[in-house]
Amino acid sequence: MTQPPAPLADLLEEYEFLDADDRYRLLIDLGKGLEDMPDPLKTDATLVRGCSAAVWVYPIARDDGTLHFLADSNAAITKGIIALVLTTVQDRPAAEIAGTDIAQSLAPFDLRNQLSSNRTQGIPNMIALIRETAMRYAQA
Repeated sequence: MTQPPAPLADLLEEYEFLDADDRYRLLIDLGKGLEDMPDPLKTDATLVRGCSAAVWVYPIARDDGTLHFLADSNAAITKGIIALVLTTVQDRPAAEIAGTDIAQSLAPFDLRNQLSSNRTQGIPNMIALIRETAMRYAQA
């Protein structure tokens, strides 16, 4: 059983006080906290394009109109990044997710300057996939 991630503001507060190596560890720990994604869901259809590592994101629509995302990556830091992205939207209504500026929510983490370009190049694609998915569900 995985623990739900801390609220984004709490994560940012902790992140700001850490040096670069500890920030990597924090991201890796976030990734380890992701709910397990069953291998059969890791398909070409759930693969996020444009990431240097493989990243899969699978939405689950709940009866109450919220979306819950399963995600995984074959790289520990990238898995942490997707966990951080999901912290901004997990278990929220589809319309709310569609209207959330995820990149702006993550801006204080300054990931582009904290991590190599290889590690961050797929973040916009992760965000786009999540927002597009939410828009589809919000319109349904």
